[in-house]
Amino acid sequence: MAEPFPADWRTAVLLVPHPDDPEYGSAAAVAKWTSAGKMVRYVFACRGEAGIAGMPPDETGRVREGEQRRAAAIVGVRDLDFWDFPDSNIRNSPELRKKIADTLTELKPDIALTVYGGPEWAPGAPNQRDHVEFAAAVVAAYDSLTEPPRWLFSIGPAVTHIETVDGFIDVAVESLAAHEKYLSTLDPHTPVVDQARKVLDMTTPTRADAGGHRAVGFILERTR
Repeated sequence: MAEPFPADWRTAVLLVPHPDDPEYGSAAAVAKWTSAGKMVRYVFACRGEAGIAGMPPDETGRVREGEQRRAAAIVGVRDLDFWDFPDSNIRNSPELRKKIADTLTELKPDIALTVYGGPEWAPGAPNQRDHVEFAAAVVAAYDSLTEPPRWLFSIGPAVTHIETVDGFIDVAVESLAAHEKYLSTLDPHTPVVDQARKVLDMTTPTRADAGGHRAVGFILERTR
């Protein structure tokens, strides 16, 4: 049975490889946190320049960064950082680990969050290599710090902690739907709001260990 997500914190940094990664799992929880006055910052390893088929990388990066800024604002996130590691070729390199470690040292958040780094989401459902590599870099960077954040969580299956998010589903759907060009290219036949609703139904299920409420699940990777 999963435990409730910690409540005694003020600042968090969500480190992810790509634009849209926050909206595919954590946006409802982020909306709940910011509505309670907590501060959340987003950090992206790239600008998603390889994410829209048929569009030049420079233009794609600009479009996806713009969509991500709109998506973040919808859930109350105003501080975003975009790095320039190569989309679809993000690797657990010394350069990436140092960038993550320096960022955590500078910002000193109470909580660091990142993507799931396991090889599979479920049997036959492999994880993206960018995600596996990036998550490993975040863990390694965390372990290198003498004063790391109090907690490090990833967002994925086999959860250890949950944040109930009843009342924040619609705003999370709106946030994901802000990736309009990206989603409409992925599935031109389904309205982006319908696509977003389907994702939120999968990633914020009703859980018995949440008292029958909808919840976002997290995996505790490290604590001090």
